[in-house]
Amino acid sequence: MQENTKSIEILDVTLRDGEQTRGVSFNTEEKLNIAKYLLKNVRVNRIEVASARVSKGELHTVKTITEWAESEKLVNQIEILGFVDRNLSIDWVKESGAKTMNLLTKGSEKHLRLQLKKTIDQHLKEIRETILYGRENGIQSNLYLEDWSNGFLNSLSYVEEMVSGLLEFHTGKIFLADTLGILSPDEAYGAFTHMIQKFPGVHFEFHGHNDYDLSVANCLSATKAGIKGVHVSVNGLGERAGNSPLEAVVTALHDKGNTRTTVVENEITSVSKLVEIFSGKRISENRPIVGGDVFTQTAGVHADGDMKANLYANPILPERFGRKRSYALGKLAGKASISENLKEIGMVLSPDLEKKLLVKVIEMGDAGINVTTEDLPFLIADLSGITGEQKFEIQSWVVTSAKGVLPTASIAFRYNDKVYKESGTGDGGYDAIMDALRKLSQKLGFQLPTLSDYNVRIPPGGKSSALVETIITWEKGDENFRTVGLDSDQLAAAVHATEKMLNLI
Repeated sequence: MQENTKSIEILDVTLRDGEQTRGVSFNTEEKLNIAKYLLKNVRVNRIEVASARVSKGELHTVKTITEWAESEKLVNQIEILGFVDRNLSIDWVKESGAKTMNLLTKGSEKHLRLQLKKTIDQHLKEIRETILYGRENGIQSNLYLEDWSNGFLNSLSYVEEMVSGLLEFHTGKIFLADTLGILSPDEAYGAFTHMIQKFPGVHFEFHGHNDYDLSVANCLSATKAGIKGVHVSVNGLGERAGNSPLEAVVTALHDKGNTRTTVVENEITSVSKLVEIFSGKRISENRPIVGGDVFTQTAGVHADGDMKANLYANPILPERFGRKRSYALGKLAGKASISENLKEIGMVLSPDLEKKLLVKVIEMGDAGINVTTEDLPFLIADLSGITGEQKFEIQSWVVTSAKGVLPTASIAFRYNDKVYKESGTGDGGYDAIMDALRKLSQKLGFQLPTLSDYNVRIPPGGKSSALVETIITWEKGDENFRTVGLDSDQLAAAVHATEKMLNLI
């Protein structure tokens, strides 16, 4: 990194703006755990955790977070969105235990006139009263200029008058918000440059939205112009198309913006998964940095190039984010794809058998069947004509499930030529089967891995007899692996995938 790199502050707004994503609502424990991870592990500079006056439950949540933050001497890194209401938001923030309020003000003349129906002098007077009341009560204020991008493009004189008026009594940070995500990178650079030249010495930060899918580029433009902080959200959570995504913004700033931040790249994947689980919003497989497939090469020629000289690797190396590169198995696979996957599971095949395996993988890919690294031992066994390789076999299973009845399962299970029988209960049929397997594993002295993800793929428009593919992700220690089951019955497909897991462990 060059000596003249800029240092940029990162404000994460996942816990406030992220909750404006449809269907997302974090409970107290979830917010606390995300807050802890962002500040202690990811090491963002500050986090915005809530809006003032939302509810009693939200007040309890913020108190829980600030109590923890006080114990860690991090309370000054906790921020709350507040409103121009003189004492109401300030009193709420003070009761919550937070020390900093980000005050929402109008950054465009249109919003002021049509929403508040007030003059700029009236608005500035009320902002001043709120800020001064905050100071009297030990609350520091920063200011959001809501809809600033529209204000700059359509009412520049208003924006300049507004900021000039604020600087007469405000000494904190000012957030320039592209609330509706309308800016292009060129517009953003021009607007930030103008603001910084017009008001030198002011700590401006950029709050971007992603409606044109330009928020990452706009963050780069902002830092190039001299902005001192950017606002981000884990996985890009936020209203409409979301906010500037933490994972992509930080990576782009580090690699392309001649910029350094405090963010620990190796923790980005973990916080992404944490937020994915708590928010219930699944990450698309091709999402930059954190998507499941972004470090996977599918074409055989790419695997070959990587083996020979790492020809298809870019600077976004998976190791930076605690991940590793993989090579997909399917109809585009080549010899190198097979070799890399065999290496992953510690197997070496004869050239003839490896060639047969490649033909089989391509054939399955043509049929639309998902092939994973964990499937290879079973395919190899079939191709070799080897029988009796499975130490574990689920010989039969029966599940009873009905409305108002606790699901139960009975299974017959062969291990090393001896048959065991067990029953279990659970929240559903598959959970009952896993309960029975857990009991058997305890008797046989081995530990089952943890099921971390369960994905079912059903062909769109298919008939009820169509094949169902169940992909289960397991965790064992620090290792993750996947098994796939295929059957016309969804539960049977899950049982097949589970049987593969039993043989792998």
